Amino acid sequence: MAPSAADIRKIVERYVAAVATGTADDVLSLYAEGATVEDPVGTEPRTSVDSLREFYSVLEPMKQTGELLTLRIAGNSAAFHFSLVTDLGEQKFEIAPIDVMTFDDDGKITSMKAYWGQDDMITRAD
Repeated sequence: MAPSAADIRKIVERYVAAVATGTADDVLSLYAEGATVEDPVGTEPRTSVDSLREFYSVLEPMKQTGELLTLRIAGNSAAFHFSLVTDLGEQKFEIAPIDVMTFDDDGKITSMKAYWGQDDMITRAD
């Protein structure tokens, strides 16, 4: 049975929290076996557990906050806009991608595509 919209909302919220403050394993626990990640769209999709772990482990040591801004759910898919602010001490950077995910019947992410480009990364004064 496909996950409900409420289930998908919880998974997306867990994803945003894990990307901001969790470990690579926290993020990977949300993915199904064989899942694909294309982040950003146009780059080579990551298709193995090792490539996903390498990708998300870069975020682990960073001091970040994440906020879900908009979420739309249709069937077993979700599109969402979220903000990720990275604190580098004297500077803060913000990226606010739009991610599109699909989910399997167990509520695990089967694919994720992130829509953003270098021009979308902004420096924050606060």
